[in-house]
Amino acid sequence: MEPEPVLPLGSVAGGLTRTAIISRFASKGLPADAESVVAGRGDHALNPGMHPTGELIPAAVLVPLVDRPDGMTVLFTRRTAHLANHAGQVSFPGGHIEEADGTPLEAALRETEEEVGLARDRIETIGRLDTYVTRTGFHVVPVVGLVTPPFDVKPDPHEVDEVFEVPLSFLLNPANHQRHSVVYEGEPRYFHAMPYGDYYIWGATAGMLINLYEVLSGPENS
Repeated sequence: MEPEPVLPLGSVAGGLTRTAIISRFASKGLPADAESVVAGRGDHALNPGMHPTGELIPAAVLVPLVDRPDGMTVLFTRRTAHLANHAGQVSFPGGHIEEADGTPLEAALRETEEEVGLARDRIETIGRLDTYVTRTGFHVVPVVGLVTPPFDVKPDPHEVDEVFEVPLSFLLNPANHQRHSVVYEGEPRYFHAMPYGDYYIWGATAGMLINLYEVLSGPENS
């Protein structure tokens, strides 16, 4: 099936500043626990009936917006090929919420330090996106953080194959938002995708980026 644009053409007004982004997230506070945000998004949104059964695994990711002098970027990881879940996929840094973490925020910061070596003192957390449920049974809280360069990146070779950045302007342009499909167990499965060069950003990560687009392009404090 040919890729379909997800949203009408046209992009967010250019030059979103750090202050403007913080303002957009002013009403989207950080959750106290994994269950405090209603999971209204997920792989099932494009695939009715795909909502996983059974107990969901609480997880958190950091959506790192890097404040580069020539424009904001978003930092991603490409996971190693041998992992049990989402192997080889483009992801945000993050993972399971451990009992010792206490909050999704702490889990996101801890996992980011462990996976990519990005120190938490370089991150200003400003809010969150909607909780996202994956087909594989994860209940993911995306925490949004502004990252101030310079910073060191030291990927964990067991979990992370590569760390890279994509211009925020590219991700906020609806012309780059696509909907793809594959046949899975005899049925078509639909998913969001935002291919960038050699990087295929898709699935839950692309779905969260659609949410980011909506926050940064919609009315303030909506």
